[in-house]
Amino acid sequence: MIQAMIFDLDGTLVQTEKLKALSYAKATIELCPRQVEENEVLEAFKDVVGLSRQEVAVRLVERFGLSEVARSRMGEFGVSTPWQAFVQVRLRYYQSLLADPHVLLDNRWPHNMALLQETKRSNCLVALATMSRCEQAHRVLSILGLTAAFDFVATRDDVEYGKPHPEIYNLVARELNISPGQCLVIEDSPSGVAAALSAGMWCIAVATPFTRDRLHNANLLEQRWIVDEPNNLTDVVHKMYVERLDA
Repeated sequence: MIQAMIFDLDGTLVQTEKLKALSYAKATIELCPRQVEENEVLEAFKDVVGLSRQEVAVRLVERFGLSEVARSRMGEFGVSTPWQAFVQVRLRYYQSLLADPHVLLDNRWPHNMALLQETKRSNCLVALATMSRCEQAHRVLSILGLTAAFDFVATRDDVEYGKPHPEIYNLVARELNISPGQCLVIEDSPSGVAAALSAGMWCIAVATPFTRDRLHNANLLEQRWIVDEPNNLTDVVHKMYVERLDA
């Protein structure tokens, strides 16, 4: 029986992946030695959604040949590698986007937010497991009015390994004092799904424009547990609850 629902944050409750993608695109355009279009970077970002900041940066630096220009900016930021310089350029754009709370409010995913509120009303335990750093995660939650919404919040600062490693979901289960098999995870990326499944939890993936193709091609979940149409989310969650009751 499912006794807890665990939500991802970026890409699941709020479209921060979209904002992150835009910031990576702007930073890539700034550092790329050739002309590159924003849409080209946005498409490339779809292949790295859900990975750690370092992994995303390294892959984009390699893909768009940013090493030389990024290396020339290392002294400016006091960093030791080109990927770190790229991250700092990208963070300037991202922080600018996040400076306006209305940007976050305008980029909420209403279907997942509604599921969160419905779950709270049902007295089911609710937790958050995000690869965002603690300070950033709590700022986003504050803007969204979700500061007190969760029974436990786990961030990147709380674990050694990021998704797809199951550490963060194992941590949540321990803190909630329930078995992984009693947890249902709501994720949006293959790496998040892999982390939840590796932890022994049930998982429903709610696809976004950045993750839809990879979710369906990853073969991590049965296709019926991948939600492409937001209006179907409640029905899919109900079906999983019923199956767990009958198991």
